[in-house]
Amino acid sequence: MTDFARLLHADGPNPEHAAALQLYGRFVGDWDAEITAHGPDGAKHTAPGEIHFDWVLEGRAVQDVWIIPRPAGGPAFPIAGNWYGTTLRVYDPSISAWRISWFDPGRSVFRQQIGRPRGEDIVQEGTTEAGDLTRWSFTEMTADSFHWLGEVKPATAADWRLMVDVRAKQRKG
Repeated sequence: MTDFARLLHADGPNPEHAAALQLYGRFVGDWDAEITAHGPDGAKHTAPGEIHFDWVLEGRAVQDVWIIPRPAGGPAFPIAGNWYGTTLRVYDPSISAWRISWFDPGRSVFRQQIGRPRGEDIVQEGTTEAGDLTRWSFTEMTADSFHWLGEVKPATAADWRLMVDVRAKQRKG
């Protein structure tokens, strides 16, 4: 392991905010996913993917990598496009919430959001460069599965539109 990888990785949550860090810490591990992209015309496309979460930055953050579709180099995924990106989720005790940055350099997609628990769910909200609202939610969470929803609300629209939903199951072993 390089010094960079060793210094980025953490073995667990930082004790200073261990309870709050478990909001996303529960996902640390490797996941297989079924991704469904929803077109504005009602079309749906499904593909397999994978997601990997781990502790980073002295256990003060959770980072993930989302790869859709799997394997790399596959044909373009209709509607949502291929994803090979990472999310850095950093707990900020000054706002009792998570500051979230998503980077997908292959598609030039970059998002900033704030994440908080909402009832049994986790909801992340932000705004695109064009002014559209984004809402990404983790729902139906169990010890070995979750449902993730990616929604958008264009500035000129009255309602949210589901763009992508992901059903993930944790890998065993």
